[in-house]
Amino acid sequence: MDDDTRQALAAATDFATRVIAPQAESWNTAGSVPRAFFREAAAAGLCGLRVPRAQGGRGLGVGAYTQVLGILARECMASTFALVVHNNLAATVASDGSPGQVARHLGPMLAGESIGAFLLTEPGAGSDAQALATRATRDATGWVIDGAKAWISNAQHADVLAVFAQTAPGSGAAGIACFLVPGDAAGVTRSAGYALLGGHALGTGGFEFASTAVAEDALLFAPGAGLKAALAGIDVARMAVAAMCCGMLETALERALEYTAARPAFGQHVADFQGVQWMLADCATDLVAAQALTERATALADAGERATLAAAHAKKFATRVAFARIAECMQAMGASGLRRELPLARHLESAKIAQYLDGATEIQNVVIARALARRD
Repeated sequence: MDDDTRQALAAATDFATRVIAPQAESWNTAGSVPRAFFREAAAAGLCGLRVPRAQGGRGLGVGAYTQVLGILARECMASTFALVVHNNLAATVASDGSPGQVARHLGPMLAGESIGAFLLTEPGAGSDAQALATRATRDATGWVIDGAKAWISNAQHADVLAVFAQTAPGSGAAGIACFLVPGDAAGVTRSAGYALLGGHALGTGGFEFASTAVAEDALLFAPGAGLKAALAGIDVARMAVAAMCCGMLETALERALEYTAARPAFGQHVADFQGVQWMLADCATDLVAAQALTERATALADAGERATLAAAHAKKFATRVAFARIAECMQAMGASGLRRELPLARHLESAKIAQYLDGATEIQNVVIARALARRD
């Protein structure tokens, strides 16, 4: 492990303990993380994790990046994912933005003063990303955007909106472009946050665009390149979700082991009963397997190899076992596992949400099934 990775992991450990753990439950109640969360993350060097060091970031590889996310998610996956979305847009601006876009957006994003969000999903277009109804029409000075976006993380605070829109109706992927739109631009309406099962620190909500005018230099990805760009980072995003699920399950197992070892029952401790031992042993096996699948995928990505299939396996398995095994850790702790001051209930909610993030479980099955068919 190099010094850069060690420093990033140490910063993540400190931030998770000092900032996330004491406030995670209040963020869930409030409906989003506060804006100060991003400024504190920036001070810890956590807002430019994949931005090159020459541009002010940490320049982490995929493996180190997902390790950082796993550490943060041990306390709260929702707030960690809010940070992931911001980091991903900062990295995209750094790598693909024009000089003007980099000068305008990157510094404030690395400082946590300007918060990023990706606006791809729509009320009628989720997994089928080619079916975008949001339109971008050229005019004399640039583009005019009309439409609606849904299920947007960081919607409550986002300042820089990466808006994917169709420029040539009927053309599918060939017409999809992406624009950097200020969150306070004329014609942009931000909806109230969604009331969900949990995970409210994500600040999930929607946007509407009514004749929102943007200049030509707002174009981040030209028509035909937008959807390709959106999908280019999906493998790493799926690895990130898998790593965060591993972090949550690791915490749940540790808490269950501590509780059952200390809790007396029928002249023994709960941990002395074979049924509980075997339940937690199965949790441990699934955790090790999920970590191995995630590490295999990140190793492929860091080696520059195609990791789509490995990422699908990792995300599918990690989200599935996190939801099932966190529930079993809670069961081993009896009613105490339900207490909101512990992270387990919050993790169970987030594990369910993780099954939809960056492609639902069924989409992972599509990726895997297609790979199996090609093998034949």
